[in-house]
Amino acid sequence: MTARILYVDDEDDIREIAAMALELDPGFLVRDCGSGRAAVSLAAEWKPDLILLDVMMPEMDGPATLAALRAQAETADTPVAFITARAGRDDAERLAGLGACGIIAKPFDPMTLAAQVRALL
Repeated sequence: MTARILYVDDEDDIREIAAMALELDPGFLVRDCGSGRAAVSLAAEWKPDLILLDVMMPEMDGPATLAALRAQAETADTPVAFITARAGRDDAERLAGLGACGIIAKPFDPMTLAAQVRALL
């Protein structure tokens, strides 16, 4: 079974590295976008199995994007994991409290990213 993964990050180079790392797993179909607003509409249309969401983005940050995803019927139950440079215990607890299914610390290791994502599925 192929899992659809949506990677959301405002930094083009990080998004490109993450997408390439995830695509090394033949069981993943990956799409990416650069903003929370784009993620909300793409997720409703594409219906990913997991959304990987950067916490700090301009305009609509990760928590605001998660709230918007939860507010629309198409993505209300889609699992979301945060990708963040702020992965301390307090930050992790706050993000988990928002409903995140997991947290992946930045900088992530491209060689283990697919395995981390598979563990979240």
